[in-house]
Amino acid sequence: MLTVLGFAMIATFLVLIMMRKMSPIAALVLIPALFCVAVGQGAQLGDYVIEGVGKLAPTAAMLMFAIVYFGVMIDVGLFDPIVRGILRFCKADPVRIVVGTAVLAAIVSLDGDGSTTFMITVSAMYPLYKRLGMSLVVMTGVAATANGVMNTLPWGGPTARAATALKLDAADVFVPMIPALAMGLLFVFVLAYVLGRRERKRIGYLTLDEALVPETETVLVGAGGLGGGNGSDATDTGTGSPTGISGTTPTGTPGTAPTGPATPGASAGEDGGFQGLDPNRPTLRPHLYWFNAGLTLVLLAAMILELLPIPVLFLLGAALALTVNYPKTAEQKARIAAHADNVLNVSGMVFAAAVFTGVLTGTGMVKHMADWLVGAIPEGMGPHMALVTGVLSLPLTYFMSNDGFYFGVLPVLAEAGAAHGVSPLEIARASLVGQALHMSSPLVPAVYVLVGMAKVEFGDHTRFTVKWAALTSLVVLAAGIVFGIV
Repeated sequence: MLTVLGFAMIATFLVLIMMRKMSPIAALVLIPALFCVAVGQGAQLGDYVIEGVGKLAPTAAMLMFAIVYFGVMIDVGLFDPIVRGILRFCKADPVRIVVGTAVLAAIVSLDGDGSTTFMITVSAMYPLYKRLGMSLVVMTGVAATANGVMNTLPWGGPTARAATALKLDAADVFVPMIPALAMGLLFVFVLAYVLGRRERKRIGYLTLDEALVPETETVLVGAGGLGGGNGSDATDTGTGSPTGISGTTPTGTPGTAPTGPATPGASAGEDGGFQGLDPNRPTLRPHLYWFNAGLTLVLLAAMILELLPIPVLFLLGAALALTVNYPKTAEQKARIAAHADNVLNVSGMVFAAAVFTGVLTGTGMVKHMADWLVGAIPEGMGPHMALVTGVLSLPLTYFMSNDGFYFGVLPVLAEAGAAHGVSPLEIARASLVGQALHMSSPLVPAVYVLVGMAKVEFGDHTRFTVKWAALTSLVVLAAGIVFGIV
């Protein structure tokens, strides 16, 4: 009974948000509460929610201060050189822009943190997508899938969890998987090229001059927060005609700009070159560039070396960045206020997700679902448990947290494989293939940073991304089989 209700709860949630019948926050709270009552455990709902909130509170704190930190770094101009380099490569060609999105997301993913990757990628690429009228779900889909493949890095989380759960060395799990993961990343780049060709066919091949609007009609699009638009443009859902071309703003109204906080924006620079971030914004601190670059490198290194918990590192980093770059209290308050919408939306989504995960775990639904899936494996598939693990990793890591899958389900799969002579190493490697899909799961807090900053509806992102992310995961699995890794 719990198995059926668990799958029904997840299906109800996905259907409602994809059909836009409910907002993600409302769905994450109300649907699990309803199903908790339906299974006869309504009296324990409070305990389940508090337990879920307690587990996700550090993640919410990390995201809150990470958004403030990277928002300030965007404000002061730390990423402007990166943006200019990408713009020089991409120009106004949709193919180059989409491929550039995949490359940038893959490179920034080396730090092992999805939220960081999405903040930097969206900040750099959003102005181009918006100005050329490109589909924003293409941007979020490509970024999430590229990050999902790179999430298998030993310091990214899943590899360490798999190694810990099965008492293996992380290097023994990850290093042999590199060829298969490389094929997965190559597939993402090919996918980006194909999607870019589709966007080019839809909006045409534009020269850089054609993509510009007069300086008097510059559009400020938020690069670091949610306040720059209402997210209702046709291009946000991948439909409609190009906007922001030939003297119109992205909302289609000549000479107007969306309201919201004064955040870095896209503009036509004085030299006639397209600027992704307004080069004259008052928040820039060019004289502190090397301080901010050094602080960011130290922060990322401390994260990788685990010198302190990540929430503590971002808390300290945000406080230091605000104090040094904006010594006046009024300036600090203004910067915090400029990113408050993003902080509130993302942290609210995380705490709402805590209700969903708390009910799934507390009622026992997730355990019964996992046991049912493992028990449904035919006896004859025993010698092929690595393949079975790889296939199961797609739905299980999408509908479960990584902790739940790697510490709850993976040991059971490894035990079943060992009974048929399949080594734990093969099982551990196969368990990593579903990460490309996992990064678009509604249980991953970072995905809300991605869709929030890109002003894309979560349901639209899910509907577009899931099929491509699942295909990427299957490519990794197939490559692993071909190379004899799993």
